[in-house]
Amino acid sequence: MLLARLQVKTGRVYIVGAGPGDPELITLKALKVLQEADVILYDRLIPKKLLDYAPPHAEKIYVGKEPGKHTLTQEQIIQLMIEKAKQGKTVVRLHGGDPFLFGRGFEEYRELVRHNIPCEVIPGITSAIAVPERYNIPLVLRGYASSVAIVTGTEDPKKQRKFVDLKTIARAVDTIVILMGAHKLKQIHDELRQAELPEDTPVAILRAYIEPELKIITTLKELPNINVDPPVVIIIGNVLKAYLELNSNGKGTITTS
Repeated sequence: MLLARLQVKTGRVYIVGAGPGDPELITLKALKVLQEADVILYDRLIPKKLLDYAPPHAEKIYVGKEPGKHTLTQEQIIQLMIEKAKQGKTVVRLHGGDPFLFGRGFEEYRELVRHNIPCEVIPGITSAIAVPERYNIPLVLRGYASSVAIVTGTEDPKKQRKFVDLKTIARAVDTIVILMGAHKLKQIHDELRQAELPEDTPVAILRAYIEPELKIITTLKELPNINVDPPVVIIIGNVLKAYLELNSNGKGTITTS
């Protein structure tokens, strides 16, 4: 008797944003797919408590990256997602923050589409917005700022040209938010001064939802003298004056918490 060859139905991949580090800031939709996952591939900065929502049978695979230390290459992560989905499994690729904002989410989505893997993207709250709001700092505010740019402070050195031109950005928008810029503070200062941004322009360097929390309020002039470890969110612009008006320490001082 001939046996019919069984076809394994292709699974599905969810590319999910876990938010800025507080497990309560994940979306309900993201939580739902975590509870249905067979496989979870998770990043370094996701709240580990979120993994408790996975079913008991779920396979949890750490694929986090640190500067100079990658558990897996991006190509290996994508290949693992494809392999697990082809085994008929529901795969959750769990990114910190939002998967498309300075994450590799779209690269993963693109390869999954090319391999005919069903895929859905679930947004996450980005630290670029959540962290300043944790400290009650606005990015735009009537009478202070009407525009904001969110940029990376660390571009891929393999790129043929530099995409982030802080000199041009500083002349075009009111508020600049820089992610992944902890080790580039002097360079940031120098580029912004070339744009003739005043030395007394307020600057905030913030970390929230990830221990230890950090809040530094200073000025562009003092930026090269500050040493911080990543991850931090850097905010530059006069919108910070609204915050400083409520801050008893006053403009130009450094405060930490």
